[in-house]
Amino acid sequence: MKYIVLCTALAAACAAAMPVFAGDKIEEVIITSSRVAMPLRRVGTSVSVLTGAAIEQRGFHSLFDLLRGEPAVAASNTGGAGKATSLRIRGEDGYRTLVLLDGIDISDVSGPQVGPRLEHLMSAGISRVEILRGPQGLMYGADAGGVVNVSTTAPAEGFGGQLSAGAGRYGSSQLAGHIGGSHEAMDFMLSASDSATDGFNARTIDSELRDDDGYDNRTVHGKFGWQASERLHIRLIARNTAGDNEYDGCFDPNTGMTTHDCTDDYDMNAWRAVLDYDSGAFTHQLSWQRSTTEREFFSAGTSSFQADGELERLGYLGSYTRGETLRLVYGIDRQRAALDDGSIDRSRDQDGYYLEYQGAVGNGLFFTAGLRYDDNADFGSRTTWRLSGARLFEVGGGELKLRAAYGTGFRPPSLYEIAYNAGPFASPPASELALKAETSEGFDISLSWFGDSGIYLEGVYFDQEVDNEIEFDLNAYSGYLQGDGSSRSSGVELIGELPLPGSLTLTANYTWNDTETAADEVRIQRPEHLLNIGLNRALMDSRLRLGFNARAAFDAVAQQGEALDDYTLVDVNASYAVRDGLVLYGRIENLLDEDYREVPGYHTGGSAAYVGLRWDLQVP
Repeated sequence: MKYIVLCTALAAACAAAMPVFAGDKIEEVIITSSRVAMPLRRVGTSVSVLTGAAIEQRGFHSLFDLLRGEPAVAASNTGGAGKATSLRIRGEDGYRTLVLLDGIDISDVSGPQVGPRLEHLMSAGISRVEILRGPQGLMYGADAGGVVNVSTTAPAEGFGGQLSAGAGRYGSSQLAGHIGGSHEAMDFMLSASDSATDGFNARTIDSELRDDDGYDNRTVHGKFGWQASERLHIRLIARNTAGDNEYDGCFDPNTGMTTHDCTDDYDMNAWRAVLDYDSGAFTHQLSWQRSTTEREFFSAGTSSFQADGELERLGYLGSYTRGETLRLVYGIDRQRAALDDGSIDRSRDQDGYYLEYQGAVGNGLFFTAGLRYDDNADFGSRTTWRLSGARLFEVGGGELKLRAAYGTGFRPPSLYEIAYNAGPFASPPASELALKAETSEGFDISLSWFGDSGIYLEGVYFDQEVDNEIEFDLNAYSGYLQGDGSSRSSGVELIGELPLPGSLTLTANYTWNDTETAADEVRIQRPEHLLNIGLNRALMDSRLRLGFNARAAFDAVAQQGEALDDYTLVDVNASYAVRDGLVLYGRIENLLDEDYREVPGYHTGGSAAYVGLRWDLQVP
């Protein structure tokens, strides 16, 4: 009943709203949908955007805490900062979602499933995030979850930078900064951050040691650009992330007993080089990336497990444009993934080829049609495709947009999944199973309203399924099993943005998500109802900014069908420009000190306050 009350209150607020300023959201440029820039009016897929201003105002250190506020996005965290975190878009597991950072695929090949380690991705230095929801990742070879495209701060004219420092409860601190600029044909940006926390006791089973389980993250990110000629631009990007984490519930390799003196070290190095050539009607992009991940786990001070992963990708992206009515986007991806954990030493190649046709009829009808062909060294070839369309109608006071998309995807079993089932720790039935590639398909249809006064309202229906879903056997621990049939996720997303009197802005999204396994059971740790409400106000000529955010999750189940806690979290934030370039900011997380569990057996944080200073300097 809680979510019904909250939705009723939201509807009443919307009905009473009297917008006072105009917006042009429909002209916002989106890149993630088709890997090339296009205005939102032409986009037929489900894409949401997290802006740099919102990231800065909310103030969360971890990016996944910010992503939770976006439509149809849920996350499960196991005990605080740096602990294993799963991001779920429309109910799909995080390893079915591709995360790109300045174009770098940050998937960790050394893990059981190849996916991003979002617990190690900090918000410092990030200026924009685009989230493509559903199996619409034709251009990337992405699976059912979609694509999260993260962009870091871009160099500005002249020279400048930012320095910020903050601290708060649980012994938390963050020091972050960036410097950069451009001059004539050159530009650069260098950023660094150090986030640390003493944390809290991560697991409920730790009733003896009861120590705080802390985390320290150090990230350095740099990029350099050179306009070599009028048509040729060269970019170089490099990133290093090191995370030191403490957790509970590992096994002492000397005694075989459970211990809560557990640590793990994470280190990722990534590089990307890009050549962009624009010849007018044709554009060409050649890119190369390489990332290495090293993870090591310690139990009672003794190394217990180590794994290294490597991902290398060579890509070509081209486009041909003729006027406003035709564009072709095409490309090639060649990828090699490798895993070595001492007992497993495997690698695999995969080549992908894609083509998308983008067309328009007049100024109100836009459509795309695309195919992708992938050749995987272990699982052969696979063809996926996507269709999307958008129709706009001019209605008094704004534009009405009807859009729809249908797409498919696939995920081959990871190197670890294959090796585990073939190794000494597997047993029947998993050891007797020849894993097949997962396949996915889904569609969504949406009706949205873009008002001249700044109102934005959208309703989305989605339905998607994954065939041959691979999951670890949590009953007999025999290894990785494969569902016989389809797991399904369907639901409704309601999204709204409303300008209100008194420099107020109301944002809200609600997701109803109905999920089923191939055995017709509810998929675990997937809330059926998600609700986010934000209210922001600017005062004193925007020198003072106040924010209120509420996040609610209801009706999720854990293993064996037991109910997880329903919860509603309230956060508040404020920032005040002491003088030009100097901002005092603060926030309170979990204002009402809600006591809840996202994952059975793992604690969550209580009410916590944080405060800091941010200094901006720009030299023209």
